[in-house]
Amino acid sequence: MEGADAHRLGGYQVFSLSHRRKLSEEGVRFASVYDGTTHQFTPELTTRVQEELGADVAMVLDECPPANAERRYHEESLRRTARWAERCREAHTRRDQALFGIVQGGLFPDLREESLRRTVELDFPGYAVGGLSVGESREEMLKMLALVSPNLPAEKPRYFMGIGDPVGILQVISLGVDMFDCVLPTRLARHGMALTADGRLNLKNARFRRDFGPLDPECPCEACSDYSRAYLSHLVRENELLAHRLVTLHNVRFMGDLCRKARRAIREKTYAEFMETWISRYTGAAGAPRSAEASESR
Repeated sequence: MEGADAHRLGGYQVFSLSHRRKLSEEGVRFASVYDGTTHQFTPELTTRVQEELGADVAMVLDECPPANAERRYHEESLRRTARWAERCREAHTRRDQALFGIVQGGLFPDLREESLRRTVELDFPGYAVGGLSVGESREEMLKMLALVSPNLPAEKPRYFMGIGDPVGILQVISLGVDMFDCVLPTRLARHGMALTADGRLNLKNARFRRDFGPLDPECPCEACSDYSRAYLSHLVRENELLAHRLVTLHNVRFMGDLCRKARRAIREKTYAEFMETWISRYTGAAGAPRSAEASESR
C-alpha cells in the first residue's frame, strides 16, 4: 500500500473527543471545539465525505472504547460498530476506493472473536484492528493482535490503527500486519526528539550543543546531510519552526527506511532474525525508549 492515500473520518474523534460527543444508534453528535455548534456524524455521512475526498483507503465509522472500559460497554460498542459497518458498506459506491472494516472488542478474547466474525462476514476489501494502543500494556496489545490477525483473510491487507514507535511496528509486522498509522514520529519531532537505530536523541540535551556531527550518520535525509546536531539542537532550544520541519523530515524518512528494511527481510525470509537484531540495538542504546512507549503511540 506504499503511496496510497488513507483517510479515517470519525472513529478516532469518537474516542479522543469523548467529552464533547453523544453516541446513539444513528451516529455521533459532536459539539465543535471552535464555536460550540453541534454536528451529526452518521455512517452514511462519513462514507460520503471520504468518497468525496478521494482517499484510496476509507474507514467505516466505529467507536473505540478506552482500554479500561467495562465488558458491558465493549459488548454494546462492538455491536453498534458492526451495525454501523453494515450501513457504511451499503452507502459506499466508489469501486476505486477500498473501504476497510474495523475489528473491536477490547481485551476480551470472545468479544474480539465476535467482532472479527461479524466484520469479515461483510467482505470488506481490507480489515483494521482497532481499540488497541489506547492505554493497555504492550503485552496485552500483542496478545489481542495475535488472536485476531491470523483469522483475517490472508489475501487482504491488515491495518493496525494507532501504532508508530519503531519497536511496536516491527512487532505487529511479525504478527501479520501490513499497514499502520500514528502521529508519534511527527509529535516527537515537535519536541526535539530524533529517531535513530541507536534509540531516540533528545536534542534539548546539553551534550548536543557542541556536537558537530550529523544527526544520524546512517541517514541521507536533508537534516542529516546538511545540518549538524549542534545546529539542530540550537533550533530546537530556540523553538524555531525549522527545527520541527527538519526533525520531522528525518523521523519520517527513518520510519520509511525501517519499513523498507522489514519488507526486504520478509522477502529474504530472515525477518525474525532482523527484528531481534534491530530491536536489540535500538533498546540497548543510551537513549533507549521507555517501556511505556506503546501507550504514547497515538
